This record gives sequence, C-alpha cells and structure tokens, in this order.
Amino acid sequence: MTLDVVQLTRDLVAIDSVSARSNATVAELLAGVLERRGFEVERLEYRDQHGERKVSVVARKGEGTGGLAFLSHLDTVPGIGWDRDPWEPLVEGGRIIGLGSCDMKGPLAATAVAADRFDARQLARPVLVVATADEEISGAGARQVVAESRLFNETRPAYGVVAEPTTLIPVYAHKGGAGVKVTAHGVAAHTSTDRGISANFLIAPFMAEMAALAQRLKADTSYHNPAFDPPTLGFNMTVNDGGTAGNVTAAKTVCTLGIRPMPNDRSADVVAEISERARSYGFEVETTYFKPFHVAPDATIVRLACEASGVAAPRTVPYGTDAFFYQDSIEAVILGPGDIAEAHTNGEWIEVAQLHRAIDVYSPMIERACR
Repeated sequence: MTLDVVQLTRDLVAIDSVSARSNATVAELLAGVLERRGFEVERLEYRDQHGERKVSVVARKGEGTGGLAFLSHLDTVPGIGWDRDPWEPLVEGGRIIGLGSCDMKGPLAATAVAADRFDARQLARPVLVVATADEEISGAGARQVVAESRLFNETRPAYGVVAEPTTLIPVYAHKGGAGVKVTAHGVAAHTSTDRGISANFLIAPFMAEMAALAQRLKADTSYHNPAFDPPTLGFNMTVNDGGTAGNVTAAKTVCTLGIRPMPNDRSADVVAEISERARSYGFEVETTYFKPFHVAPDATIVRLACEASGVAAPRTVPYGTDAFFYQDSIEAVILGPGDIAEAHTNGEWIEVAQLHRAIDVYSPMIERACR
C-alpha cells in the first residue's frame, strides 16, 4: 500500500508544532512513517534557548553517495486569529485547511510520498527526506543537520530540493536577512521629579538618521537588484522601550533595524553604516546576518526542476528559507506545492491537486538524480 499524501498531510497538521514549543511529537510521527516504509532514519536533537526539546529527522533510501535530498521543516508559526481549530485539518473544496498545511507540512508530505515510490534496490544513488526544527525562528535545525547528521554527511547529496511553497515554479535565488539591534540606556524616574534621562530622547536623533537612510536606500539604485521584485533591501525599523508608562522616563530603548540582503548587493555596506552611526552615539550594537540564497539559473538542479515542472524559466522570491544553510554543501533549488501567499494566514490551505502534482514533479527528478 502506498502512502496517501492527503492523509499524511492531515496527520502532520493535526500535531501542534509551533516553533515556541517542542516539535518532538510531529518529528516522531514522521520518523515512524518513514521507518515503516523502509527508510533508514536518523533523529537529531537539541534544546532551544527556552529548554524546549527540538528534533530534526533525516531519512535515507538507497546506498552510496550523491543523489537527491528533499529539504523541509516541521515547525509552524503560531495559530493566532483562527476562527476554527488550526490543528483540526479539514478537506473542503479540494483544499486541506489547517495551520502549516501550506508552509510546509503538505509539501513535506509530498516529498515523502515521492521518495516512497522508489524501491531502494533500484536506486544507484540515495534519496533523502529531511525535516528540520525551527526554520520559522532560527534555522537551528538545518544548521545542526549540515554540521552533525551522519546520514547527510555520509551521503553528501549532489542536489537538493527545498520544498517551500512556490506553486511548483523553480526558484534559484531569494533574499536573506540582516539585523542591527541598537540599545540606548537612560535613567528611569517619575517625570514629576525631572531627574530622569529618557532613552527614547537619547536614541531619537539616531532614528531620524535611519529614516533618512531608508529614503536613500529606496532611491539609490546602486542598492537594488533588478532580479528581485521588489528590487529593494526592504529596510525596516522597530522600537521597544519595554512599555514604559507615560509618566516615567524610559530606562532602556531598543531600536532594531532590518534589511533583506540580495546576491551581489551593498547590504554589507548598509549594516556597517548603521553600526557606525549607532556607535558614534555611544549605543550598544548587535548584528546578525543571514546571507541570501543563490544558485546559477542554469545550474543542473535548476534545469532538472524546470524540465520536471514544465516551467520555461526559474524565478527569484523576496522571502527567505532554510536554503541558505544548505547552499555551501549542496546544489539546491526551491520548488514546492502551494502558494506562499497562503502561508501564515488565518485559514491556511493547500490544494490537494497541487500535492499530487508535486509528487509527479518530484518523481522524475528522483529518476534523473538517483537511478
């Protein structure tokens, strides 16, 4: 009996795996399914910063090295604002409705079903199904797989498919993420005493500079990459003074600046400029940088994805995925069923027809890469 992609999607969606909580239950369900189907399965674990147990699954069918890895994640965003139980998946009007159905438990199920179609004895090179923890918040699961997975590193897959929803249009590049956290310290006091020093006032001139920088980044095309829509860095700023009351001066204000780096852009210059201006005021500065994902649009895996999906040319997308954690060790493309516009929404859904179509797209890719 073959795996049923609809039932597997529903089984995965029915388990709460919001990133803030442990995903061990959904990981064990997937691992058990794949073990029963004859895959060799490896579990990798860690505790997140809140002590929650996180588990990633790496499953392999076939022997040797090279081949093809399907790369997905198990966690979801919180189910906030739903007018129905987000963990009670329903099939209505040709759609599976439930939290994570599109991003990305449905696509994950499609990769498992596609890989399950093949007999290990008929594979010259292995096929892997990888499902990680914490893609939505940190990418820690993908980083652990690359660094520690025995199956992944023994196999050294030649190609990878990151199965995030792209409506089955191959994606060869996406933006990354960079942040600069700037902290100003003041002195808290009741405003009637006039003895306080407001961190909000201290940081205000810097914020004014950032507002001007935002306009410059939008207007100056040297910071743009026309391969993306939009071609800009997506500069954003948020401010948090801890909810200070109106009659108290803020003791600490944190201003966080974020951009979306693109391949061959000037994002490093922007991070350096923001950091230099913040330090000139004497503020604390912390930076993070997740590089963008990029593979040549005529790379072997991209051409294979276009041939299998019947798409003439690949595209870029402005959002990020775990692909940038894998790109130094594997030639990857992003290709999955579902529309990213449905991800993270109240009433998230994926079309059943897209799931079946994904299996039919992934299967010839396995044929070409593994047989």
